[in-house]
Parts: sequence; C-alpha cells; structure tokens
Amino acid sequence: MSDSANDLSSLSSLLPPPDSFARRHNGPDAAEQARMLEVLGQSSLDALVDTAVPADIRRDGLDLPPALGESAALAELREIADKNQVFRSFIGQGYYGTHTPAVIQRTILENPGWYTAYTPYQAEISQGRLEALLNFQTLVTDLTGLEIANASMLDEGTAAAEAMMMAHRLRRGKGSTFFVSEKCHPQTIDIVRTRAEPLGLTITVGDHTTFAPDADTVGVLVQYPDTTGDILDFTDFFAAAHAVKAYTVVATDLLALTLLRPPGEFGADIAVGSAQRFGVPMGFGGPHAGFLATKDDFKRQMPGRLVGVSKDAQGNPAMRLALGTREQHIRRDKATSNICTAQVLLGVMASMYAVYHGPTGLRTIARRTKLLTELLAAGLRTAGATVNTAPVFDTLTIGNVAADRVHAAATAQRLNLRAIDTHTVAISLDETTTLEDLHSLLRCFNESVHLPDLTSPSSFDLNSAQFTAPFARTSAFLEAPVFNQHHTEHELLRYIKQLEAKDLSLCHSMISLGSCTMKLNAASEMFPVSWPQFGTLHPFAPAEQTRGYAHLVADLEQWLAEITGFAAVSLQPNAGSQGEYAGLLAIRAYHAARGEPDRTVCLIPTSAHGTNPASAVMGGMQVVPVACDDAGNIDLTDLRAKIEQHAAKLGALMVTYPSTHGVFESTIREICELVHAAGGQVYMDGANMNAQVGLTSPGHIGADVCHLNLHKTFCIPHGGGGPGVGPIAVAAHLAPHLPGHVNWGSTDGRVGAVSAAPYGSASILVISWMYIRMMGAAGLTEATKLAILNANYVAKRLDPHFPVLYRGNEGLVAHECIIDLRAWKAHGLEVEDAAKRLIDYGFHAPTMSFPVAGTFMIEPTESESLAELDRFCDALIAIHGEMQAVVHGESDATNNPLVNAPHTAQALAAGTWDHPYSRETAAFPAPWTRNSKFWPAVGRVDNVYGDRNLVCSCIGMAAFAEN
Repeated sequence: MSDSANDLSSLSSLLPPPDSFARRHNGPDAAEQARMLEVLGQSSLDALVDTAVPADIRRDGLDLPPALGESAALAELREIADKNQVFRSFIGQGYYGTHTPAVIQRTILENPGWYTAYTPYQAEISQGRLEALLNFQTLVTDLTGLEIANASMLDEGTAAAEAMMMAHRLRRGKGSTFFVSEKCHPQTIDIVRTRAEPLGLTITVGDHTTFAPDADTVGVLVQYPDTTGDILDFTDFFAAAHAVKAYTVVATDLLALTLLRPPGEFGADIAVGSAQRFGVPMGFGGPHAGFLATKDDFKRQMPGRLVGVSKDAQGNPAMRLALGTREQHIRRDKATSNICTAQVLLGVMASMYAVYHGPTGLRTIARRTKLLTELLAAGLRTAGATVNTAPVFDTLTIGNVAADRVHAAATAQRLNLRAIDTHTVAISLDETTTLEDLHSLLRCFNESVHLPDLTSPSSFDLNSAQFTAPFARTSAFLEAPVFNQHHTEHELLRYIKQLEAKDLSLCHSMISLGSCTMKLNAASEMFPVSWPQFGTLHPFAPAEQTRGYAHLVADLEQWLAEITGFAAVSLQPNAGSQGEYAGLLAIRAYHAARGEPDRTVCLIPTSAHGTNPASAVMGGMQVVPVACDDAGNIDLTDLRAKIEQHAAKLGALMVTYPSTHGVFESTIREICELVHAAGGQVYMDGANMNAQVGLTSPGHIGADVCHLNLHKTFCIPHGGGGPGVGPIAVAAHLAPHLPGHVNWGSTDGRVGAVSAAPYGSASILVISWMYIRMMGAAGLTEATKLAILNANYVAKRLDPHFPVLYRGNEGLVAHECIIDLRAWKAHGLEVEDAAKRLIDYGFHAPTMSFPVAGTFMIEPTESESLAELDRFCDALIAIHGEMQAVVHGESDATNNPLVNAPHTAQALAAGTWDHPYSRETAAFPAPWTRNSKFWPAVGRVDNVYGDRNLVCSCIGMAAFAEN
C-alpha cells in the first residue's frame, strides 16, 4: 500500500506543465535554499520571512488567476492580441507608421544584450550605449539646428512640458503666462496644462498671429509642422517673444526637418518632439524616445540625461553622463533634471535608424512622403474637397466633405483617418504609405477620382514636391562619419555588435543595484512586444479596434490593484518619476475637491529617493524633511513634531517601504495613522515593492497611493536606462483623481494627462502581464520570499568584511542591504575604487553612496542562483583583501589594483607596466575571469575633466580624439 501511495504521489508530481515558469524565474532551488537557510540559522524559508516581516502588516494570499506555463500563457495572450484589429493608420497627430529595419529589431529591440543593461552610471562598462546616445544627440542637434540635446525624453508631450518648466526656471520667476498655439497636438496641450497648474502658471491657448507676448509671458510653444499639417513661418512671432524676454519653444518632426529649415535658424530657444517615426513601432502609444534640444547657454537648465565626452585614465576618449549635478538624486527638490526621464533603448533604435539610412536615405524617405502627400492633395482637390493652403509635409486637413460618410468608407477598407468635425477629416502619410494606399484613400472621398499622372506636367505641379524659401532647408546635417558608413546590413550589424560588446548587461552577470531590482527579463515575457497586434496600433485608434489592449489593460489594472491592496490603478505614467508625480497630483486634487487646497506640505524622510522631493516640488508642494534615527528608521519624535507644526497645511507624507535603508520598519502603521489623524495622505514609493508582493501591500499597511515600477518588480527590462512604466494604484477616495486624457473626452474630477498616450508605454505592458500570469499568486509570493532570502544571505556573507549598516528584527534585512566601506577612506580608498575594481571581476557595482555616502546598497533579487550570489560575494571579499593590503602596507597606497581599476586590455598589453602588482592580478583577479572575461572598453573616466570641457556630439568626439 505504501509503495502504491508513493507511486501515486510521484505520478501526480508529473501533472503540472513541464514549462511552468516560477522555477525558471526564481534562482535558488530547494537544495540551495536549504544551504542558505543553514548559513542564516533559520529553520525554513517561512520562518525567515515571519521573522523579517512584522506580523501586524502581513496579509493573506493574493486572489489572482492560477499560474500558467509559458506556452499556455503565450497562447492565452495570443487570443487577447487577436481581439485587436490592425488597420492602416493615417491618424498622425505625432504617431506614424515606420519600417523598423529587421537588423535593428533583431539585434537591439529583441536582444537582451541591449535591453537588460542598466542606466549608464558605470561609464566604463556602458560605452556602447553611450556612443549610441551620443549619436542620438547629434541627430537631434543637427536636425533642429540647436547646439545641445539630451539623451532622450519620455515622449513629445512631456518634453514640451519640460520645455515650459525650463523656460520658467530661466525667467527666474518673472512672469506667469505661457502661450501654447492652438495648432499644437491636443495631447501636448493637455500635458502642458497639467504641468503648469501646480507651478502657478497660466496657460493661454490661442492663435499665435493674434497673441501679443508681454512682460508676463514666460515662453511660447508652437508646432512645426502643426497638427493640421500647415507649415508656418514663426520668425516674426519669435522676435516679438524675445523682445519681452520670453523663451521660444518649437514642437517639431525630425523627418520633416531633413527638408525644412531647422528651428534653430528662425529663433527657437528650445525644440522638442518624438523620434518614434525613426524606426520605432507606434505600440499603441509607446515607448518612444522624445527629445529636447536647446542653446548651449541653457545646458544647466536642460532636463534629462546628457552624454558627454571626456577622457579615461590613459588619456583616451571616453563617454559618460555629464553635468550630474543637475540631477535630482543630488539636488533633490532643487533639481533641474529627472534621472528617470529617458527612453534609452528607443533612443538607441532611432539613432541606429539614422545611422542605417544616413542623410541621403532620410532625405529620400522625407521627399517621398512629401511627394505622396502632394499627389493626394491634388487628387482631393479634383474631388471637390478643400485642403491646406499653407505648405505641408505629410498631413492634410480636408474640408468640405461629409465626414461620417468618409470615415465609413475608410473603415470598410480597414483604414483609419483622423476625425476633426462633421465636415472635416485629416490624413497623415508616412514612410509606409504606398501608391495603392493613395488610391484607397481617394476612394473614401470619390470613387471616380484618380491621382495625377506624374508623367504629365500639366496634371501635377512639380514645384509642390519640394519646399521653397523661407521653408526649404539649406544647411547640411549628419556629416559625422558614423552616419555615412554603415548603410549595408552587414556594416550596421557589425557596428551594433561592436557597441554591444562594450556594455555589461544581465547576460554577463548579476547587477545588484539596490532599489533598482535588476531581475530576470524572461524571453517568454518579451516575445509579445514584437507581435504586430500590439506593436502597430495607433494610440488613438477607435475603441472597437483595440479590444485586445482593453482586455490587457483591464487584467493588469485588476491584478495590480489586488497586489497593492488598492481600489483602482492608472497605467498612464510612463516612468517611475511620472508615477510619483501623478500620485501627488491625485492627493493634491483630493484635498482641493474637499475644500482644502492649502494642504500642500509634503513630509519626506531624509533617506528618501531623490526623485521624491523633486516630484513633490513639481506637484506644487512644499517639501519638509523628516529625520531618521541611527537605525535608519523614520524618527517618530521628529515626525510628530513636523506633523504638529504643519497640521493645518499637511498634504502628504512620502515614504518608501521597506525603508530606503532596506529594513521593514515596525512602526509603519503608526506612521500612517499619525499622518491620517492630521488630515494628510500617505504616498508610498513602490521602488521596494519586490519585498512586499504576496506578503503585505501598501493598501494593507495604510497608504493611500503608491506608484509601481513595472521595470523593477514586474520584469519590464531597464533597457539601458529606459523604457519604464510607473503606474499608480490608489484607494477608492483617490480614484476620481487619476490621470485623464484629452482623447477620453469628459474626465470630471481627474487630473490632466501625464503622458502623451492614454496608456503610456502600452506595448510593453505585455511583459508584466506575462510575468503575473505565469507566476500566479503562489509564484509571486515565493519570489518575494526568495528576494528576502537572497538579500539576507549576501548580508550574512559580507558582514564580517563590510559591516551591514541597518538591520531589522533579529538582525535581518528586507530585500536589500547596505554595506559600509567608509572605514577605508582614511587609507586613501573610496567606495568608487571598489566599484571600479568590481568591473575587473566581471560585475556591475551595486548602488553607490545612496542613501549613505561611502556605501554600497545591494539588491540581489530572487532571480539569482546561489552560485551567482557566491561568485559576487567572493568578488567583494577578495576586494576587501585588496583593501586590507593597502591598510597594512602590503600594497602601494597610490598605485594598487583598486585605484587603477578598471584595467583595460589595451593597458595590460602595453609595453610598459609601471605598477607594483602583476598584469595577471589586474586582469584575472578571480578564477572565473579566466573562463569568461568581460573587458571594459575604457579605463576610469575623468568626470571632472568632461564637465569642464563639455563635448556632447559625434563631431565633438572626433575633434576630441584628434587632439
């Protein structure tokens, strides 16, 4: 009987799908867990978690659909995708069809070597991305005719809003009106209004020909070409704005600028837009790389990341992120730059599109697009319709038609046109448009009308196919060699691979960045991103064509609400920073709706992420810091004092849980209750959600709103520093104040849009959908437990060498730990030396000097196996030995493997070796480096030199190299 029972038990274990995902996602298997628990002195994984996580915040299990195997989840998502109808899109409005070159799709978008890398803060192992982003900056500056551009923005609408804020800063508080042309894209106007209100700026939307800038005008924003397709001359208008010291902003189109006079040549101070049509699918709204370019004089007020050229320790050119002192992790509430504001992976794609086509190829695409537009315009005039009288590039606004009949005829042919009113429609053409498309479009208006015959001069005005003065571009662009030598697929493939080889990613080793949660980005999660049912939809396509996306969004909103313990979710914010901002706007709107608009004080612990105070200021709140005690917890005495001091104006407390110090604070419920008792709301930063899922939740703890980083906890890859998704989850009383969108019509009670598309970076939501669907409630909870196990194991192994600064109950940490390296500063060694030496061991450094200077914050995540954890710990322990050798005089204090790290192959192969340690010690400090060695492309980068000699373009890079 016993044998039979054992046989039945053994057989039943075979029933789950062989491709069940949780075991593939989670690193340590049962045997590894047992060994780790023994090291920690814990009897079981549950015992460890019960000790680490306060009992009073624990919740029961999650109510989620049961886990599916990888194949079954993909099949279910395929059924959802098939609910979307892929029509030919001619809607335009900032989103266009494009051909993604297959070589770019396969070797960048679908390549984990590119999409699993982190933000390029360790420049020595990020030279590939940095070069691609330098190309992107050059592309933008060349086409806009301005002097400096950042390394990408989130989208066009938010870039325009950032430009408005930049103008406001440049005016130093003088003036309170910002003019926006009524011919800007509606979603851009929506976002600018959202951003302006908390800052106390008045937005005037109108006709630029009748608006007279005055001393109260901070700046002006126009669209070129505008949303109707017209191309207008803003020279005189900009001169009038400059006369009253207002700043001029142009929202523009990069493809059009290959033929059009660039904004920098007619008085623009700032140019913004989207690089989406440079090879990046529409994806129902994103992710795409926005851009912002400006004059060199304004570079320190420019938002976003900036790639600059410097030199390494051997004097070779080396790139890094420049002017970091602007960024909010340093300047906090006084920041001008949001470190989360970037779309690196998409900026890389757009830059490679420009490299592939080069200036001649881009001009050809643009000329073809304009020619097709003029052919269509001629045919429409023959049909009796009215079209633009101003010059156009790709968009026609067509009047004197029965719009309902036209749209019905278009729908019958599976075409989407832009709806304007009952007598007007608009059509935007693009790179993918064909002559057959033009015939189909004409049939929507008149079955008997045909296109002009290009072989007959009398039937078509050839002059209309090109621009004339003052609109024609006369200046050259993209003259740097990189844009003129990689036009075959072989050449581009090799260039992409050369850059990829310079970057360390999760393909090489664990990336243990505390707070950044660099976990597995599984292949099965990534597959659907490339499905055409998700990638090719326009964000403003009719609802009946996007039922698959509606299903996907509804699932994710429901699942994330359950996971967070809240009532409602908005998926619109397309970065964690945007989620923070949207959450604070919801709180602000809630107080205003209750007649308490003066509740604008935001309490923020001194340990908080730098994004928190900067987002609070953006949301029109006054930041009041709250002290932390010696254990890293919020100081309750100081909190009570600050609450009492600001009780009448208390709007919110921003808190991270587990704390930024990596500890489950036992007083978190009391903290929430104190804030609520004083009339405030609790905003919880979701950066550390990887320690909560399935064990507790922000709503259960007592928060009112939290943002989530889907690119952290829910497996969307970091993409080298973007894309990301930062949705917010809110309690029921805040649900009416979630972000709205102009495309949704009436959104009473909601705040305005925070992203250009209604659902932000919609196409990558499939990644998180797949993760949750494959893991199920049990798998997600197990992942959280293993994240806590892995962090405590690393802390236990490293503590004898680098003291762990903060601990919770019984000396345990949460999902990350902070190790202290400050003791070695007295011996001439900095935490940066250990970070750069880790590169020689094949690892990316943990988060450095945050939240405590001179420390590493380490988050191993649940995805790493025991073998990888041990390899990482062994590397740090070996580095400890190297540091101690300096302390004991066994290694030269100023010429040792740490201060000279990282060591490049070029330096090691040099004829002269003037170091007292061997080349072998430098190059192969651990056994695994002989089996698989990641070589840094450059030696240690000199950041100070780069900031003092700022170079931010390919041309500048070439000149630097020559000198």
